[in-house]
Amino acid sequence: MVLNGCNEAPRFLVVEGPVGVGKTSLVHRLADHFGGEMLLESAEENPFLQRFYENPREAALPAQLFFLFQRSRQWNGLLQGDMFRQHLIADFMLEKDRLFAQINLDSDEMQLYEQVYDRLTLQAPPPDLVVYLQAPADTLMKRIQQRARPEERAIERRYLQRLCDAYADFFYYYDRSPLLIINAAEINPLQREDDFRLLLEHISCEGPERRFLNPSGLSL
Repeated sequence: MVLNGCNEAPRFLVVEGPVGVGKTSLVHRLADHFGGEMLLESAEENPFLQRFYENPREAALPAQLFFLFQRSRQWNGLLQGDMFRQHLIADFMLEKDRLFAQINLDSDEMQLYEQVYDRLTLQAPPPDLVVYLQAPADTLMKRIQQRARPEERAIERRYLQRLCDAYADFFYYYDRSPLLIINAAEINPLQREDDFRLLLEHISCEGPERRFLNPSGLSL
């Protein structure tokens, strides 16, 4: 789809952001719109995730390693084939794995995690565009409560705030791909058609390497 003389959507697009921000739902809608293939995190497959939210210190390492192996399998499967036969839209990037590990693991666990990570030699091409969805911890908490997933019942606001801070710090320095930062607390491309069309324009049009979509719907 071409919008206002813009190009097609990026062939490799990643939607990122903290738990509850709506990235997976947005990936589904974008994939449906562009006719693209999805690469999804599938957090519900992690048998340690609910235990982690209930008792982080006890289950942080197995939960983190499960995600690491899962992402390794997913990327290796893509890289062995032609991952760019069509649009590929993902709800995670490989770098987020270490971001979560740094938040959740103690120093000894982190050393073990790093050894495993290095042995897996994870590699992924840089996305053509990263869409980073931002929202305050209170907004995330409300959305998590509304969707009422059993494994997320024990999530605390304090953890969400740490996650928001870690994402903000990560993307402050991120320069591997063009970055579109969206205030997902004010802009709702899932439920408001005008917001979705606006998002499509920002995704499909070239612009600065780092750009923003603010609550008024204007690019900063």
